[in-house]
Amino acid sequence: MTRLLSLETSTSICSAAIHQDGKLLAWREIREPRSTASQLAVIVDAIMKESATEPAMLSGIVVTSGPGSYTGLRIGVATAKGICVALNIPLIAISTLDLLAIQGKTMIADTNALLCPMLDARRMEVYCKVVDFNLNEIEATQAKIIDVNSFSNYLENTPVYFMGEGATKCRTIFTHPNAKFLDEVTPDSVQLGEIGFQKWLQHNFEDIVTFEPYYLKDFLIRKPTTV
Repeated sequence: MTRLLSLETSTSICSAAIHQDGKLLAWREIREPRSTASQLAVIVDAIMKESATEPAMLSGIVVTSGPGSYTGLRIGVATAKGICVALNIPLIAISTLDLLAIQGKTMIADTNALLCPMLDARRMEVYCKVVDFNLNEIEATQAKIIDVNSFSNYLENTPVYFMGEGATKCRTIFTHPNAKFLDEVTPDSVQLGEIGFQKWLQHNFEDIVTFEPYYLKDFLIRKPTTV
């Protein structure tokens, strides 16, 4: 039996789950902003106890690799790598945008539609990609400045479903009738564990030593200006 711990920390929502052979055993979520550093270990301990999981029973750790919150990704990946090293178990990484797309697909009936998962990158910029209903990549992951013409080449021909926290800022900008919004889709460790189990079966593991989150953009620390 394969028991996996999944950590999702790429946005302001922090969650963790334990699956056995792809079946959910326990799950916790925290929706308090800037709480990942203090709460991730707490919810991991809670679901370990709820599922009667001892550390030695874990077969691997699944984590979202990004893009997303710089601090959240750093905490999640560091935690995952630390557990993997301590227990000598493999690390499995899933793109945050791929996770969103897979979650969104379950809510869409139109097989001709395109999916565009989005994460907020501040101001009018988002991290996004475009895939078809079968999750084949149409437009690669990128940081994109949003304006009224964004994705117009797709919207003229087919419905496009926008999902994730970055899609909220686009609702008033994309007025084409083919622009659809799935506001309730957020990265979730429940689906993360299910996807991670499929990667486990394929032995699709990361190099624990060299693996780093996919930040997409450099993290910039700006000093406050003085008057």
